[in-house]
Amino acid sequence: MKTLMKGNEAIAEAAIRAGCEAYFGYPITPQTEVLEYMSRRMPELGRAFVQAESELGAVNMVYGAACTGARVMTTTSSPGYSLMQEGVSYITMSFVPCVIVNIMRGGPGLGNIQPAQGDYFQMTKGGGHGDYSLIVLAPSTVQETVDMIIEAFDLADKYRQPVTVIADGAIGQIMEPVEFPELQEPERPEHPWALTGAKGRDKNIVTSLFLGAQNLERENLRLQEIVAEIKANEVRYTEYMMDGAEIVIVAYGTAGRIVQTAVKQARAEGIPVGLFRPISMFPFPYEPLARATENAKQILVVELSAGQMIEDVRLANCERLPISFFGKMGGVVPLPDDVLAEIKKLV
Repeated sequence: MKTLMKGNEAIAEAAIRAGCEAYFGYPITPQTEVLEYMSRRMPELGRAFVQAESELGAVNMVYGAACTGARVMTTTSSPGYSLMQEGVSYITMSFVPCVIVNIMRGGPGLGNIQPAQGDYFQMTKGGGHGDYSLIVLAPSTVQETVDMIIEAFDLADKYRQPVTVIADGAIGQIMEPVEFPELQEPERPEHPWALTGAKGRDKNIVTSLFLGAQNLERENLRLQEIVAEIKANEVRYTEYMMDGAEIVIVAYGTAGRIVQTAVKQARAEGIPVGLFRPISMFPFPYEPLARATENAKQILVVELSAGQMIEDVRLANCERLPISFFGKMGGVVPLPDDVLAEIKKLV
């Protein structure tokens, strides 16, 4: 049965259905409804909810709880994620799983609470210090968001790494019908590395501190093996009206949603255009995008930013095709007619 829900509340309920045992967060728009929803539902179910004193406190609470093998999550928005970067780097090098959601807002600086995608570099290129890369999933609908939150917990357990989901204020605030799996009691996976008490066994140590260059390099190589496995197995994307497309538009999240309507309108006017929508922003679908544009004549990148994804599109394209850009910043959201106008310029 489908339920009409706001995106942020659907994120919270999806995490609960996925077996989230503990949520730690700090209110920051436009994702505060996640925290509000969790503050009610988690205690009802006998699970842990803590409103931290800051994003710094929240991410380190996540770190501590994740060390026990529990399924834990935090959510935030752009400036809040910036504050979490040190903790995210520690969690990554400690090889513990968690889920982090960033409902992006306008920036830089304090910015505003309107939809934006200016966190692309921060999310996909590591963000914090050191050599690490996290899985980054980008939904374009509330149902996709629900599905990705549930999957994110499984991926986090699989790779013993944080998994991030990025959306924006539009997806967080819109209401759409969604369907959830049945609510079940959390079943914590077997984690022999977890800190659960050492009675009857050797103690476990979870740390990101490895003294000595060779020791730290050994752990870095271990981390890079995980990243390589992620790149090989977790590429996700979707295509829309790509048959015979001479113009390929690359867009993700809310921008991809807008572009889909524009592509439909353009096709109705006989313009051969299609949409390639990355879903995993890391690992980026380089090879699928290269294949999808083999017979195209040009590429148009559409983002709610200054064009941060262009670098990855260019890597996939290897300068084979001309790349144009259409973007809005500061929370300005284009209409499908605006994108259609850009398509006609290329024609």
